[in-house]
Amino acid sequence: MKTLGTASVAALRQYVRAAESAGVDINLLFHKAELNPTILDTDDGRINGEQFQHFIRLLCEQTANPILGLETGDFVQPGSYSVLGYITMSCATLGEAVARIAPFEKLVGDMGTTSLAMKGDDIKLSWNCNYTDPVVRPQLVDNVFASWVNYARWLADDQKASPSSAKLRRTSPGPAFERAYQQRWQCPVTFSADEDSITLKKTLLETRLRQPDPLLRKTLEAHALSQLASLDTDSDLTSRVRHSIQQQLMHGITRQDMVAEDLGMTSRTLQRKLSQEGVSYQKLLDEVRQKMAEDYLCNSELAIPDIALRLGYSETTSFHRKFKAVTGKTPGEFRQSEKPGR
Repeated sequence: MKTLGTASVAALRQYVRAAESAGVDINLLFHKAELNPTILDTDDGRINGEQFQHFIRLLCEQTANPILGLETGDFVQPGSYSVLGYITMSCATLGEAVARIAPFEKLVGDMGTTSLAMKGDDIKLSWNCNYTDPVVRPQLVDNVFASWVNYARWLADDQKASPSSAKLRRTSPGPAFERAYQQRWQCPVTFSADEDSITLKKTLLETRLRQPDPLLRKTLEAHALSQLASLDTDSDLTSRVRHSIQQQLMHGITRQDMVAEDLGMTSRTLQRKLSQEGVSYQKLLDEVRQKMAEDYLCNSELAIPDIALRLGYSETTSFHRKFKAVTGKTPGEFRQSEKPGR
């Protein structure tokens, strides 16, 4: 069975902001989706696609809003696109920013893929959604296009910047709701179309952006390529194991048998499958622990003994020893060196 890959926490946060605005009980939503809310505290965490799809499905059911996806686009921020958002912010023109979507969108998640086609004075951006749930799919497409439009207007500092047309595979939500698309996108929208796409005039892509910074863009793109390489080296199994370990560590648990059970196999089978891929459970545990440790040290005020406890260390000294072996610094020295201005 084809899996839905992973989604960034940055993408999840946009839906959470929309849910909070709609008065949805976030804690209950996370509980039903079997997600730990503390995942929102990480900057580069990822959840598996099945969980993200389930989360959106639950949000659709709780709000009973036929244009939920369109409205969640109102909550887009640069951080919603992970490092891709900051790359586009440093571009010189809107066209330069649009050209960055396809190469780096996997960092946001595996929800779908973008293709770009030029015809005369028009540029068509098509998006192929990978999610299969018939309730989630149209809302996700709406969210992607609504987010693109809102984010492009913010980048260009022009609230009138709009596509020239949009096509959606979804059926019409009804005349009253159709007006919401017209009001937001300021262009003709065709429902029950044969594709999901928006068309832009080439002249719109020449729009200058507010804060071009070519040097910063190159640095960010190098970082993004490194992140992409890391994602590509992970098999689906290792991604799922990493995710499960992360979820367990949020409760201070590091038991391989519980991770195996979470993945629907025995501990011995998990060990054998990981071995076939040239990796061990301990190696993955060490890597996830290290990443979470650095995140806690940089982005929280938690005391170091509390961090050690959260990461499943029985003694703080063991945490110190392991951390220093990797970074060459004690946790305290690392935290100090990462403070702004250092």
